Parts: sequence; structure tokens; C-alpha cells
Amino acid sequence: MPQDQWTAVDRYLVSALLPADDVLEGALRANAAAGLPAIDVAPNQGKLLHLIARIQGARTILEVGTLGGYSTIWLARALPPDGRLVTLEAEAKHAEVARANVARAGLASRVEVRVGQALETLPLLAKEGREPFDMVFIDADKPSNPEYVEWALRLTQPGSVIVVDNVVRAGGILDASSDDPRVQGTRRLFEMLAREPRLSATAIQTVGSKGHDGFVLARVVGAP
Repeated sequence: MPQDQWTAVDRYLVSALLPADDVLEGALRANAAAGLPAIDVAPNQGKLLHLIARIQGARTILEVGTLGGYSTIWLARALPPDGRLVTLEAEAKHAEVARANVARAGLASRVEVRVGQALETLPLLAKEGREPFDMVFIDADKPSNPEYVEWALRLTQPGSVIVVDNVVRAGGILDASSDDPRVQGTRRLFEMLAREPRLSATAIQTVGSKGHDGFVLARVVGAP
């Protein structure tokens, strides 16, 4: 099935199930105006994240990789009024755009955007001794995915949910000899998940407006 048909199907699904949303559409426009790459999750994928958070009953969410805050808004909307989302972004410019988008969405009181390389900010977060996160969404640089999941395990508890995006790479994960660090990082992620007794995980490949990719869905089943 060609890409244009995948995109057309996504458009149909979105038009059928997701009402027009000025806030989310405005966030995407603001991202484009600021020159951010158009690598946000698709609207139906954003709604999936929202539903996972709602089903989980999440009160605290950690996001690794903010970009312009599009997925942040989807996730923060799933929180109760006293819920909290911490999102980590490496680029100061992206974080600035995200904060503005989150504020326009009326979610500034629930969302904290932290700037810095996630492998540097995650240890700082762990030192704060805050309550475990109920859900973690990882959508940042792919070579570091195994390390991000390791930190997610330190910052969650049994029953928490971890979602990792972009784990199929248009089938690139089949190539063990790939020189693409994103592919190699993702393959290391799967190797880690296969031997990690504290996680029960699966992966689903997807097609749609973002092409051929997929995500990992994992539940923490054991203590650190």
C-alpha cells in the first residue's frame, strides 16, 4: 500500500473520530512557524497516548523529548487537575515554543518543561526524590533509547506504563549491520527489553501519515 493511501486513511480516521481542535492545530502551526521539524506524533497517535494515560489513571507523567509540545498537550489533557507532567527537551528553542503552546492550551499549571540533554536531566530528576511516575513517554534521540528506559525504570514503580515511539524505522531494525545509529539504538532497546525481568513489553508496527514505524508498550512488573 503506497504512502499516499496510508495518509488518506489516517485523514479519514482523524476526521471520523477526532473533532477539530484549535489548540492542537494551533500548536502545529506555531511549531512550523518557528522552524521546528514536523516530526510530532500524528493526531490519532496523540489520541492513543491520551487514552493510554486515561486508562492508566495517570496522575504523574514523564515525557522524554518535548519538541513543540504537541504530544505534551495530548498527555497533559489526560491528567486530573492536580496532575503533573514533566517533559525533557534538549533544545532551548524547542522548549520555548513548547511552553508557549502549553500555556495557550491552559495547561501551564500541570506541565514543567526542563531544558538539557535528557541523560543529564534524568539523574537530576531522580535525585529530587519525587513520587514515581505513572506513565513515561519516550520520543527523543533513538540511540539513547535503552538508557532512557533504564532511567524510566528508576523513576517508576510496578504498574507504571512506558511507551517508546519510532521503534520500527520503516523496517530498518531488521538490518543488524546497519550503520544508522538510530537503528542500532533501537535494536539495543529490543535486546534490553528481552532480558529485562522488570518489564512486560510488546511492540506494534504502524503505517499512516508518518510512514511505516511502530511503538513499544511496556508495563513495569517488578521493583528496581
